[in-house]
Amino acid sequence: MTSSKRRRAGAGITILVDAAPWRKTSGIEKKIFSAALLALAAERQSAAEINILLSDDKHVKALNSQFRGLNKPTNVLSFPSGDDALGAKNSLGDVILGFETIARESDEHGKPFVHHAQHLTMHGVLHLLGFDHEREDEAKVMEALETKLCRRLGIADPYNEADAGN
Repeated sequence: MTSSKRRRAGAGITILVDAAPWRKTSGIEKKIFSAALLALAAERQSAAEINILLSDDKHVKALNSQFRGLNKPTNVLSFPSGDDALGAKNSLGDVILGFETIARESDEHGKPFVHHAQHLTMHGVLHLLGFDHEREDEAKVMEALETKLCRRLGIADPYNEADAGN
């Protein structure tokens, strides 16, 4: 496993890579970092600490099964830290991305892989910040913010299939 720590503007964003396909995607760590930082800044949490793991479906499936009772891989998982026993007051938690699922979804929806990974990074970070989409009213708020953030990165509206190829 390789890791890189990228810090900027007070944000403590640690990106760990534990799946080889991520390393073959040019500039992915920088793009993931930018997406995470944008989501934190949008909620005035630039000083927050988060960890992002770029993993594979096997690992994500195991975590999804263990913590959500769903025995299948998914594109992104978020694990809020809650009260940190180690005293890291600004620690929000962890975001884990599954390469194969993101790649498959990108192909199915005609989206650039990097754009989809950036969107899902922001989605995961927003979960750490307390956003959810279980109820329709929550989903509208979260999706509107994600669309706005994606637009700022030059990414098409992730919830509008007509924009998928842009």
